[in-house]
Amino acid sequence: MGHRRKYGRNVSGILLLDKPRGITSNEALQRVKRFFKAAKAGHTGSLDPLATGLLPICLGGATKFSGFLLDADKHYRVRVRLGITTTTADAEGEIVAETPVEGVSEQDLRTALARFLGPIEQLPPMYSAVKHQGERLYKLARRGLEVERTPRTVNIHRIELGSFEPPEFEMDVHCSKGTYVRTLAADVGESLGCGGHVTGLRRTGVGPYLESGARFVTLDEVERHALTTGIEALDALLLPLESALDHWPSVRLSEDAAFYLRQGQAVLVPQAPTQGLVRLYDPSQKFIGVGCILDDGKVQPKRLL
Repeated sequence: MGHRRKYGRNVSGILLLDKPRGITSNEALQRVKRFFKAAKAGHTGSLDPLATGLLPICLGGATKFSGFLLDADKHYRVRVRLGITTTTADAEGEIVAETPVEGVSEQDLRTALARFLGPIEQLPPMYSAVKHQGERLYKLARRGLEVERTPRTVNIHRIELGSFEPPEFEMDVHCSKGTYVRTLAADVGESLGCGGHVTGLRRTGVGPYLESGARFVTLDEVERHALTTGIEALDALLLPLESALDHWPSVRLSEDAAFYLRQGQAVLVPQAPTQGLVRLYDPSQKFIGVGCILDDGKVQPKRLL
């Protein structure tokens, strides 16, 4: 049997998509892929249909580096309704309990939030994409099933109270990968003795991309360029794939070093960093991939274009 032919443009780069509320991350991905006529595309971590905000879309060669954004820290702005607990820990679930919140003060809330700062244990919710014996938990939950889950350690780097207008409040969260913000909101509500659920969620940052310093692009804007201004204007919305790694030091290789590194060999580079991951450039300053520094100081190829 012959290889399946791939259709589409060989376009490469990262689109900082501002996902709208009401569609899945995969729907957003497929629309972007279609507008760009891209042969290959992937996103870097799902957002619930309820959520809005940053969904980096990797096109072409950028998909090789999407894992680094999947592993990156995330930033969220979250609106929580205290006093009502739902099956999904957000506004799309069924109400399972209602509790008065009149006794909860702003100081009570600040004290509760502080308890969740740093490493915490989280139990993945049943309405999540975690797999149990090969099947997604949310599919089991929709059939009314609940299975035992293993707690995970996540890290809440920052959690700050925004507005507090009882029974609702807003908080800003900077967290490690794998954090379930819905679960965090529900746990905060439980610690206050009244429960709670997410009514609004916006992702404001992924890794080096923050809403305060980058321009997020809407689906409407992508569609408008695709239908009216043309492919060049559309491609101008893309960031270079190495922008996802801007927080890593760069290493410029000699022609010989670049050759051997492309063969999978570790190379010694003068004045290279002594540890960690690095961006690799050939003598013409063209980005060629990612390397890591070995104990002996050599640069080992990790992911190459």
